[in-house]
Amino acid sequence: MSTHAPSHEDAFEAHHGHSHGHEAGHGTLKSYMTGFVLSVILTAIPFWLVMADVLDSPVLTAVIIMALGAVQIVVHMIFFLHMNTRSEGGWTMMALIFTIVLVAIALSGSIWVMHHLNVNMMSMSPEMMKNMP
Repeated sequence: MSTHAPSHEDAFEAHHGHSHGHEAGHGTLKSYMTGFVLSVILTAIPFWLVMADVLDSPVLTAVIIMALGAVQIVVHMIFFLHMNTRSEGGWTMMALIFTIVLVAIALSGSIWVMHHLNVNMMSMSPEMMKNMP
């Protein structure tokens, strides 16, 4: 038997003690649980707003739901993707800024498309409905 064979602890250190080429560590159980609880809360609030018909204005409800969705995206990036200013020499911050720009474009584009669908497809009077083929 070789004396250079790694013990169980050495194998553990070799696997968990090494770097994956980045400074960002893996998350702790506390950070994962915090992210999970925040995600559940940020998911439950929009369901409650819609199902209980809490707000009178559907536009305000939609804006709040979209804001909570944006916050949930940030929660996922911080707690599950471990994106911060220290990891990867700041490149994850560039990815974060790129993601924020994409989310802003997607959210504003969704509002624009839904507004035009509402204006062009849902505003038919009964007379207009009679003239439809």
